[in-house]
Amino acid sequence: MDIAAYMAEVGQQARAAATLIARSTTDVRNRALLATAEALDAARGELAEANARDLASGQANGLDAAMLDRLELTPARVDAMIEGLRQVASLPDPIGVITDMTYRPSGIQVGKMRVPLGVIGIIYESRPNVTVEAASLCLKSGNATILRGGSESIHSNQAIALCLARGLAEAGLPESAVQVIKTTDRAAVGELITMPDYVDVIVPRGGKGLIERISRDARVPVIKHLDGVCHVYIDSHADPEKALSVAVNAKTHRYGTCNTMETLLVDAEIAADILPLLGDAFAKKGVELRGCEQTQAILANITAATEADWSEEYLAPVLAIRVVDGLDGAIAHINRYSSQHTDSIITENYTRARRFITEVDSSSVMVNASTRFADGFEYGLGAEIGISTDKIHARGPVGLEGLTSQKYVVFGDGHIRN
Repeated sequence: MDIAAYMAEVGQQARAAATLIARSTTDVRNRALLATAEALDAARGELAEANARDLASGQANGLDAAMLDRLELTPARVDAMIEGLRQVASLPDPIGVITDMTYRPSGIQVGKMRVPLGVIGIIYESRPNVTVEAASLCLKSGNATILRGGSESIHSNQAIALCLARGLAEAGLPESAVQVIKTTDRAAVGELITMPDYVDVIVPRGGKGLIERISRDARVPVIKHLDGVCHVYIDSHADPEKALSVAVNAKTHRYGTCNTMETLLVDAEIAADILPLLGDAFAKKGVELRGCEQTQAILANITAATEADWSEEYLAPVLAIRVVDGLDGAIAHINRYSSQHTDSIITENYTRARRFITEVDSSSVMVNASTRFADGFEYGLGAEIGISTDKIHARGPVGLEGLTSQKYVVFGDGHIRN
């Protein structure tokens, strides 16, 4: 296959489809989403068969447990894809909404209107459910999309692509509005991120190496986050039951996700009381603990944490623990080592909670809640295209609004500038 020619054709088709999608009605786009949900439900057998092929290949190629977990399409995950499509269909359509209308002294009215970005290229690894999440949000927000999944999920992604094509056809929309790249050749990625004539935004979802490469080589804007070094800080004013429950969930609910807690911070005032409870709970879950000197003095036989542990995204049953000098110590640690993804405080003190959410510079900050909630579906976005830790345009879980831009609109009645 001539990769350059193939990707140019994909880009041309996407640009043409973007024009049709942008002017389609909300009802038509919703019909495509709901028809895709029905197609997925009807194709459970085909999806399971395709996913089994990917899992078998992954095991043969030595993929680790975290990668295989991301790759697996369980019945529950198929259910979640279907529910996500229906939820996105039920969300308000941001396209065409005009806000901030004001009269200027000249007599003109000036406001802003939400518009699609155009063509969105999405590059991701392992998780085939991302194919549906990304396609649904791009479609609902009036964008065409080009999806390039990892080679390890090629069969699953192509099976999902057939369902998406059926949904689009049912609604009378071009199948090229959502294109899933058919080749596993890595050269396709290089072409996709350097096609500014056809692609408006790139969203990479995957490991740090992939995202660093995309950020370095892309010739179009990139919406991204590099790491998910998430923290939970247990304050001296925390409810012990809440602290235990949230900390265990934040770490052990799923190990291979970017919103999993990687470092636990504990106020020195309560460390001697709560760390033994936490140590027992994590031991039962099989989590390896790496602690600072104060943590080691309280919890026997745990590994000493190194400087590298404080900025490590393990994506595994490993947790760094540090005893800190109150809220000031926690905020200082987080703002030094955090990847600005998600950080949470456990406290019953309103003033400390307010300080934490004000002074911690992350895309999601939480009070008495697990970091695992940092997710587009949980935030009511229907699904997410990814997490952004950038500070321009979109930050945090990126849903419909993050996939739009604004343009100024001006209304006059024959007004001329004097």
